[in-house]
Amino acid sequence: MQIKAYAKVNIFLKITGHKDGFHTLLSRFMRVDNLYDTISFIPQKCDSFTIEGCGDIELKSNTIYKAFIALNNFTRDLDILDFFYHHKVVVDKTIPAQAGLGGGSSDGASFMKLVNKACNLNLDTDTLAKIGSQIGADFPFFIYNYSSANVSGFGEIVDRFDEQPLKLEIFTPPIGCDTTIVYKTFKKNLFDSIKLSSFINWDKIRSDEILKLIDPIELNDLYKSALIEYPNLKKYQKDGWFFSGSGSSFFRVIN
Repeated sequence: MQIKAYAKVNIFLKITGHKDGFHTLLSRFMRVDNLYDTISFIPQKCDSFTIEGCGDIELKSNTIYKAFIALNNFTRDLDILDFFYHHKVVVDKTIPAQAGLGGGSSDGASFMKLVNKACNLNLDTDTLAKIGSQIGADFPFFIYNYSSANVSGFGEIVDRFDEQPLKLEIFTPPIGCDTTIVYKTFKKNLFDSIKLSSFINWDKIRSDEILKLIDPIELNDLYKSALIEYPNLKKYQKDGWFFSGSGSSFFRVIN
Protein backbone atom coordinates (compact mmCIF):
# COMPACT_ATOMS: atom_id res chain seq x y z
CA MET A 1 0.00 0.00 0.00
CA GLN A 2 1.77 3.14 -1.20
CA ILE A 3 1.36 6.58 -2.74
CA LYS A 4 3.56 8.99 -4.67
CA ALA A 5 4.24 12.35 -3.03
CA TYR A 6 5.10 14.75 -5.86
CA ALA A 7 7.31 17.82 -5.66
CA LYS A 8 6.14 21.27 -6.80
CA VAL A 9 7.68 24.48 -8.07
CA ASN A 10 6.41 28.02 -7.74
CA ILE A 11 6.12 29.57 -11.20
CA PHE A 12 5.70 32.87 -9.37
CA LEU A 13 5.33 33.76 -5.70
CA LYS A 14 4.24 37.19 -4.52
CA ILE A 15 3.68 38.22 -0.91
CA THR A 16 0.37 40.06 -0.53
CA GLY A 17 0.28 40.87 3.19
CA HIS A 18 0.87 39.79 6.76
CA LYS A 19 -1.80 38.76 9.26
CA ASP A 20 -1.85 36.94 12.60
CA GLY A 21 1.89 36.30 12.41
CA PHE A 22 1.82 34.74 8.92
CA HIS A 23 2.34 36.02 5.40
CA THR A 24 -0.38 35.86 2.77
CA LEU A 25 0.54 35.18 -0.83
CA LEU A 26 -0.45 34.72 -4.42
CA SER A 27 1.42 31.95 -6.21
CA ARG A 28 1.21 29.56 -9.14
CA PHE A 29 2.07 26.05 -7.99
CA MET A 30 2.97 23.41 -10.56
CA ARG A 31 3.35 19.72 -9.78
CA VAL A 32 6.62 18.09 -10.87
CA ASP A 33 5.60 14.67 -12.17
CA ASN A 34 9.11 13.26 -12.50
CA LEU A 35 10.22 14.03 -8.93
CA TYR A 36 8.48 12.38 -6.00
CA ASP A 37 8.88 10.57 -2.69
CA THR A 38 7.07 7.30 -2.12
CA ILE A 39 5.08 6.70 1.08
CA SER A 40 4.41 3.05 1.96
CA PHE A 41 2.51 1.34 4.76
CA ILE A 42 4.35 -1.88 5.59
CA PRO A 43 2.79 -4.56 7.84
CA GLN A 44 4.73 -4.75 11.12
CA LYS A 45 3.79 -4.82 14.77
CA CYS A 46 4.73 -1.45 16.30
CA ASP A 47 4.60 -0.28 19.90
CA SER A 48 4.18 3.31 18.73
CA PHE A 49 3.83 5.30 15.51
CA THR A 50 6.88 4.39 13.44
CA ILE A 51 8.43 6.22 10.45
CA GLU A 52 11.49 5.07 8.54
CA GLY A 53 13.38 6.87 5.80
CA CYS A 54 13.25 10.48 6.99
CA GLY A 55 16.81 10.70 8.25
CA ASP A 56 17.46 12.56 11.49
CA ILE A 57 14.18 14.50 11.59
CA GLU A 58 12.72 14.36 15.09
CA LEU A 59 9.40 12.50 15.15
CA LYS A 60 7.39 15.43 16.53
CA SER A 61 8.82 17.73 13.83
CA ASN A 62 7.99 15.31 11.01
CA THR A 63 5.10 16.48 8.81
CA ILE A 64 3.87 12.89 8.49
CA TYR A 65 3.61 12.58 12.26
CA LYS A 66 1.87 15.98 12.41
CA ALA A 67 -0.61 14.71 9.81
CA PHE A 68 -1.16 11.55 11.87
CA ILE A 69 -1.95 13.63 14.97
CA ALA A 70 -4.21 16.01 13.03
CA LEU A 71 -6.25 13.14 11.55
CA ASN A 72 -6.62 11.53 14.96
CA ASN A 73 -7.72 14.79 16.55
CA PHE A 74 -10.26 15.47 13.81
CA THR A 75 -11.80 12.02 13.41
CA ARG A 76 -11.35 10.46 16.87
CA ASP A 77 -11.35 7.20 14.91
CA LEU A 78 -9.64 4.41 16.84
CA ASP A 79 -9.12 2.48 13.60
CA ILE A 80 -6.27 4.87 12.76
CA LEU A 81 -4.45 4.05 15.99
CA ASP A 82 -5.05 0.34 15.53
CA PHE A 83 -3.80 0.46 11.93
CA PHE A 84 -0.47 1.95 12.94
CA TYR A 85 0.03 -0.59 15.71
CA HIS A 86 0.18 -3.06 12.83
CA HIS A 87 1.90 -0.99 10.13
CA LYS A 88 4.97 1.19 9.89
CA VAL A 89 5.43 4.14 7.54
CA VAL A 90 8.37 3.88 5.14
CA VAL A 91 9.42 6.91 3.11
CA ASP A 92 11.59 6.55 0.01
CA LYS A 93 13.01 10.09 -0.15
CA THR A 94 13.97 11.63 -3.47
CA ILE A 95 12.84 15.25 -3.03
CA PRO A 96 15.67 17.20 -1.34
CA ALA A 97 14.95 19.00 1.93
CA GLN A 98 14.99 22.81 2.37
CA ALA A 99 14.85 23.13 -1.41
CA GLY A 100 11.60 25.02 -2.10
CA LEU A 101 10.00 21.92 -3.61
CA GLY A 102 7.48 21.16 -0.86
CA GLY A 103 8.79 17.68 -0.07
CA GLY A 104 7.80 17.65 3.59
CA SER A 105 4.32 18.99 2.95
CA SER A 106 3.80 16.64 0.03
CA ASP A 107 4.78 13.68 2.22
CA GLY A 108 2.36 14.74 4.95
CA ALA A 109 -0.49 15.42 2.55
CA SER A 110 0.03 12.15 0.68
CA PHE A 111 0.11 10.30 3.98
CA MET A 112 -3.28 11.79 4.86
CA LYS A 113 -4.76 10.66 1.56
CA LEU A 114 -3.42 7.14 1.97
CA VAL A 115 -4.71 6.88 5.56
CA ASN A 116 -8.11 8.12 4.37
CA LYS A 117 -8.21 5.18 1.97
CA ALA A 118 -6.57 2.54 4.18
CA CYS A 119 -8.76 3.25 7.20
CA ASN A 120 -11.98 3.94 5.26
CA LEU A 121 -12.35 7.39 6.82
CA ASN A 122 -14.41 8.63 3.85
CA LEU A 123 -13.25 12.22 4.28
CA ASP A 124 -13.78 14.34 1.18
CA THR A 125 -10.95 16.30 -0.41
CA ASP A 126 -12.09 19.67 0.94
CA THR A 127 -12.11 18.30 4.49
CA LEU A 128 -8.64 16.80 4.11
CA ALA A 129 -7.37 20.10 2.74
CA LYS A 130 -8.84 21.99 5.68
CA ILE A 131 -7.16 19.62 8.15
CA GLY A 132 -3.88 19.88 6.25
CA SER A 133 -3.93 23.68 6.17
CA GLN A 134 -3.54 23.64 9.96
CA ILE A 135 -0.17 21.89 9.52
CA GLY A 136 1.41 23.77 6.62
CA ALA A 137 0.59 26.30 3.90
CA ASP A 138 1.48 23.91 1.05
CA PHE A 139 -0.68 21.02 2.31
CA PRO A 140 -3.93 21.97 0.52
CA PHE A 141 -2.25 22.10 -2.91
CA PHE A 142 -0.86 18.60 -2.44
CA ILE A 143 -4.19 17.32 -1.13
CA TYR A 144 -6.01 18.55 -4.26
CA ASN A 145 -3.19 17.19 -6.46
CA TYR A 146 -3.82 19.58 -9.35
CA SER A 147 -1.08 19.72 -11.97
CA SER A 148 -1.29 23.52 -11.84
CA ALA A 149 -3.12 25.86 -9.49
CA ASN A 150 -3.26 29.43 -8.24
CA VAL A 151 -2.73 29.39 -4.49
CA SER A 152 -3.61 32.37 -2.30
CA GLY A 153 -4.42 33.48 1.24
CA PHE A 154 -2.31 31.51 3.68
CA GLY A 155 -2.17 28.68 1.14
CA GLU A 156 -5.66 27.42 1.93
CA ILE A 157 -7.25 28.82 -1.26
CA VAL A 158 -6.39 26.53 -4.18
CA ASP A 159 -7.89 27.24 -7.59
CA ARG A 160 -7.14 24.81 -10.38
CA PHE A 161 -5.48 26.49 -13.38
CA ASP A 162 -6.24 24.86 -16.71
CA GLU A 163 -3.01 24.57 -18.70
CA GLN A 164 -0.68 21.94 -20.10
CA PRO A 165 1.92 20.87 -17.52
CA LEU A 166 5.43 22.01 -18.36
CA LYS A 167 8.37 19.64 -18.63
CA LEU A 168 10.73 20.85 -15.93
CA GLU A 169 14.32 20.28 -14.95
CA ILE A 170 15.28 20.85 -11.32
CA PHE A 171 18.67 21.86 -9.95
CA THR A 172 19.25 21.96 -6.19
CA PRO A 173 22.56 23.48 -5.08
CA PRO A 174 24.33 22.25 -1.92
CA ILE A 175 22.57 24.89 0.17
CA GLY A 176 19.57 24.39 2.43
CA CYS A 177 17.22 27.36 2.91
CA ASP A 178 15.26 27.57 6.15
CA THR A 179 11.74 28.66 5.19
CA THR A 180 11.08 30.40 8.50
CA ILE A 181 14.28 32.43 8.25
CA VAL A 182 13.61 33.41 4.62
CA TYR A 183 10.11 34.67 5.48
CA LYS A 184 11.36 36.56 8.56
CA THR A 185 14.05 38.21 6.45
CA PHE A 186 11.43 39.26 3.93
CA LYS A 187 9.27 40.76 6.66
CA LYS A 188 12.22 42.69 8.11
CA ASN A 189 13.83 43.95 4.91
CA LEU A 190 11.40 43.80 1.99
CA PHE A 191 7.81 43.77 3.23
CA ASP A 192 7.38 47.55 2.99
CA SER A 193 8.28 47.46 -0.71
CA ILE A 194 5.26 45.32 -1.69
CA LYS A 195 3.27 46.78 -4.60
CA LEU A 196 0.11 44.76 -5.18
CA SER A 197 -0.52 46.57 -8.45
CA SER A 198 2.71 45.17 -9.92
CA PHE A 199 1.34 41.65 -10.36
CA ILE A 200 -2.32 42.19 -11.21
CA ASN A 201 -3.69 39.42 -13.46
CA TRP A 202 -0.60 37.22 -13.15
CA ASP A 203 -2.95 34.47 -11.99
CA LYS A 204 -4.62 34.55 -15.44
CA ILE A 205 -1.45 34.14 -17.52
CA ARG A 206 -0.22 30.70 -18.61
CA SER A 207 2.92 29.54 -16.84
CA ASP A 208 5.00 29.24 -20.01
CA GLU A 209 4.11 32.82 -20.95
CA ILE A 210 4.76 34.36 -17.56
CA LEU A 211 8.20 32.73 -17.40
CA LYS A 212 9.02 34.45 -20.71
CA LEU A 213 7.59 37.83 -19.73
CA ILE A 214 8.84 38.45 -16.18
CA ASP A 215 12.37 38.77 -14.83
CA PRO A 216 13.25 35.74 -12.64
CA ILE A 217 14.13 37.92 -9.65
CA GLU A 218 10.75 39.66 -9.83
CA LEU A 219 8.80 36.42 -10.19
CA ASN A 220 9.57 35.23 -6.67
CA ASP A 221 9.55 37.71 -3.76
CA LEU A 222 11.38 35.23 -1.55
CA TYR A 223 14.39 35.05 -3.85
CA LYS A 224 15.61 38.47 -2.71
CA SER A 225 15.26 37.56 0.97
CA ALA A 226 16.93 34.17 0.39
CA LEU A 227 19.87 35.99 -1.21
CA ILE A 228 20.24 38.15 1.89
CA GLU A 229 20.55 35.07 4.13
CA TYR A 230 22.27 32.77 1.62
CA PRO A 231 24.30 35.01 -0.71
CA ASN A 232 26.06 32.02 -2.28
CA LEU A 233 22.81 31.22 -4.08
CA LYS A 234 23.68 33.96 -6.55
CA LYS A 235 26.50 31.97 -8.09
CA TYR A 236 24.05 29.20 -9.02
CA GLN A 237 21.63 31.52 -10.83
CA LYS A 238 21.88 30.94 -14.59
CA ASP A 239 19.98 32.38 -17.53
CA GLY A 240 16.68 30.62 -18.09
CA TRP A 241 16.51 29.22 -14.54
CA PHE A 242 13.94 30.25 -11.91
CA PHE A 243 13.92 30.12 -8.11
CA SER A 244 11.24 27.99 -6.41
CA GLY A 245 9.48 28.77 -3.14
CA SER A 246 11.78 29.78 -0.31
CA GLY A 247 14.61 27.89 -2.04
CA SER A 248 17.13 26.65 -2.64
CA SER A 249 16.16 24.92 -5.91
CA PHE A 250 16.13 26.41 -9.38
CA PHE A 251 14.07 25.09 -12.29
CA ARG A 252 13.85 25.57 -16.03
CA VAL A 253 11.49 24.53 -18.80
CA ILE A 254 12.69 21.75 -21.06
CA ASN A 255 11.66 22.36 -24.68
